[in-house]
Amino acid sequence: MSKAFVKETDTADEFDEEAFLSPLPPASKNYITPGGYARLKEEYLWLLNKERPDVTAMVAWAAGNGDRSENGDYLYGKKRLREIDKRLRFLSKRLDMAEIIDPTAPREDPSRIFFGATVCYADQNGHEKTVSIVGMDETDPLSGYISWISPAARALISAREGDTVTLLTPAGTERLDILSVDYQPIFIPPFKPVTSE
Repeated sequence: MSKAFVKETDTADEFDEEAFLSPLPPASKNYITPGGYARLKEEYLWLLNKERPDVTAMVAWAAGNGDRSENGDYLYGKKRLREIDKRLRFLSKRLDMAEIIDPTAPREDPSRIFFGATVCYADQNGHEKTVSIVGMDETDPLSGYISWISPAARALISAREGDTVTLLTPAGTERLDILSVDYQPIFIPPFKPVTSE
């Protein structure tokens, strides 16, 4: 097939966000905290109601400036629209599949670790670490938020305060002593749009 008939989106350098982001385990739900859901919803609405209309207006203006093949504003705008549309599709799927779990909801056994738990544990060297088990779209290792499908969370889930669990790491096995389990509100920062201004 001639290169003249290849679609704009058939480029090798296209970034496939859906393939890059962690897929959900088979037959599982997209667990998320209320704050995480709100942040995804804010991003979706901002892209749909603000960013996309602004870029569409810029593309329309650039298209009226003549030759589109050498029009940087037009070419960049079309590329940005494809990125926005891809992100909107991704967010729409994630929001549709979301199962919101409030970490502060009463639990049958509050000493047992499940989604939404904030866990303090000590490694085999005695170093203490506190993590909160959150959804895949909420992870922030610097804040101590780990995904419920991460190896550390999988080692911790279903254990209780006082238990010792084994974590498999690339460096070998590590023993974690669970010091405390708490179900407290988890603060997920609101969505902040990136602006070029």
